[in-house]
Amino acid sequence: MSTFMRTKMQVNKVERHPGIDVITCNAVCRSMSYPEDGSDEDNTYAKFSPNGALSLTIANPALVGKIEPGQKFYLDFVKATA
Repeated sequence: MSTFMRTKMQVNKVERHPGIDVITCNAVCRSMSYPEDGSDEDNTYAKFSPNGALSLTIANPALVGKIEPGQKFYLDFVKATA
């Protein structure tokens, strides 16, 4: 399988509950501080996916408590076969 699309997301909010975390993310966006030549990676991602939001509940014990606001992650879209 190959990646169909990749976007870059930033965690804005983490709600911690017993045994689960609920994270809210948004696509990285353009800022006036990014260089016009596109040499900043966030600027490049924002050009092609300028807006997006994701809310995800995490119940995997190995991941609960590991994700923090401000962290950035790549989100890969891979076509499911089934």
